Amino acid sequence: MYIDSHCHISFPELRQKIDEVMHNMDSSKVTHALCVSVTLDNFEEVLAMANKYNHIFASVGVHPDYEDIVEPDVDLLVKHSHNDKVVAIGETGLDYFRLTGDLTWQRNRFRTHIRAAIKSKLPLIIHTRNAQKDTISIMQEERASDARGVMHCFTETYDMAKQAIDQGFYISFSGIITFKNAEAIRETVKKIPLESILIETDSPYLAPVPNRGKLNEPANVTYVAEKIAEIKNLSIEEVADVTTRNFFTLFDKCQIK
Repeated sequence: MYIDSHCHISFPELRQKIDEVMHNMDSSKVTHALCVSVTLDNFEEVLAMANKYNHIFASVGVHPDYEDIVEPDVDLLVKHSHNDKVVAIGETGLDYFRLTGDLTWQRNRFRTHIRAAIKSKLPLIIHTRNAQKDTISIMQEERASDARGVMHCFTETYDMAKQAIDQGFYISFSGIITFKNAEAIRETVKKIPLESILIETDSPYLAPVPNRGKLNEPANVTYVAEKIAEIKNLSIEEVADVTTRNFFTLFDKCQIK
C-alpha cells in the first residue's frame, strides 16, 4: 500500500470531485492521505474532510506564503491539535522564493509553529524554499528536534537534507523527482536512506510524469514511489512498505483503519 503524506484535497479543484478522488486512491492502493492546512481560515474544511473519511488525516497551520492574515499563536494551534484527526502542525516554514523584503514576520511564524509542535507533541510539516540557512538555524534554535517532522516537497540540497535528518526529520519527495530537469533532486534521493523518506503529491499541484500538466491527486503518489524505486534500484514493494512504515512512525497519532 501507499500513503500520500501531503495533499490538499480540501482545495476546490479536488473537493468538487472528491468521490472520484477517493475511488482513484482505492484503485491505486493509496490507503491513507494527510490533508494539510495552509491557513486557519481553511482549517475547518481540512478538518471536515478528515472527519468524513476514516483514512484521511489533517494538520493545522499557516503556510509561509500568506502575509496579510491574522497570525496564529501557540495556544490556538495547540487547541486545534487536540482534535483526534489532527496529527501534525503545519505546513509552516520559510519561502524566500515567492516573497522578498523584510520577512521577519515569516521567521516569527515559523518559530510559533515549532513551539506549538513541541507543546502539542505533534510532528512539524516544514515548507522550505531558497531559505536553507535560516530554516536550519531556526530549527536548531527552537529545538525542532524535540518535535520531529518532515521537510515536505523537498527540492533543496543533500547537505540541507542531512542536517534535517540529523534533527530527526524525514525528507518527503513529490512528483518533481519525475521531471526532466530535476536531476539534482534525484541525486539527493539516491543519497538519502529509504528509512528517512516519505512520498507525497502536494496535489492538486505538481502532477508527476506521465500526468505532468494535469490536475494532481493522491492516486498519483504511486508514480513518485516508482521513481524512487528506479533511482535507488529497489523493488516498488520495498519502497511502498518502508515509506508507509515511515509515515506511521512519524505521525504516530494516526490510527490505521
